[in-house]
Amino acid sequence: MKIGQYNKLMINRFVDFGAYLIDDEDNEVLLPKRYLTGDEELDDWIEVFVYNDSENRPVATTEHPHATVGEFCLMRVKAVNAIGAFLDWGLVAKDLLVPFREQRVRMQAGRSYIVYVYLDENSGRIVASAKLDKFLGDSLPDYYHRQKVDALIVQQQEIGYRVIIDGKHWGMIYNNEIYNPVNIGEHHMAFVKQVRDDGKIDVTLAKIEKMRVDDVASEILKYLKHNGGSMTLNDKSAPDDIMRIFNCSKKDFKKALGQLYKQHRITLGDTVKLTGDNHQ
Repeated sequence: MKIGQYNKLMINRFVDFGAYLIDDEDNEVLLPKRYLTGDEELDDWIEVFVYNDSENRPVATTEHPHATVGEFCLMRVKAVNAIGAFLDWGLVAKDLLVPFREQRVRMQAGRSYIVYVYLDENSGRIVASAKLDKFLGDSLPDYYHRQKVDALIVQQQEIGYRVIIDGKHWGMIYNNEIYNPVNIGEHHMAFVKQVRDDGKIDVTLAKIEKMRVDDVASEILKYLKHNGGSMTLNDKSAPDDIMRIFNCSKKDFKKALGQLYKQHRITLGDTVKLTGDNHQ
């Protein structure tokens, strides 16, 4: 049974205040009655999130926290006391503690911060930390050019945004690579441009040109096959017409036509046509 993670557990017995679930090693945890629908039966399997309650006892819930152990997330501070800051974790019965020692700056109620959720080895409790560097860069980044990655937007800087790549490494998205608004705490699909000597990664939110052109070429072929093998759009067509049909720039459209022509899949002229072998 993994504390701070989702577990698939079996209903072992019912009690007045809920049901006890067990894992395959017969470890038992309580699922409080408020999370039961009334349709459950003995030996049913159910997916739950397991965490520690205020007395450090394992308890299960069918709620979904904003982040599990091992994840980074933007969370709002609900309250601050002498122990630390308590975050809205997404669970009704449990807030998430950020001890003062794990705060980069003193957290304030009502504000939101990117934190890392982890299981404290000394106390056995699930806590969070805003000192993100401690949990990143433990392994060398091994990415190839144009690889698709997850980018968590962490901090705005003058040149762009610092991001966390795949929950493992620091990265950067430069302002000239951002074509739509982004916000702190959002996850975006990004593409690797380069891995720098310091291990940090430059990524872009825009598809690398070759990938964009390949996608447009694929759409052109689909369009031609669904329209009798020909179309009047060509490399001299108006950018607005190209955008309306293929949702791309004229530059990418022309490069896609050139790519398909070199592959002998189309013929070019006032009308673009599929070659004989490409109608199927």
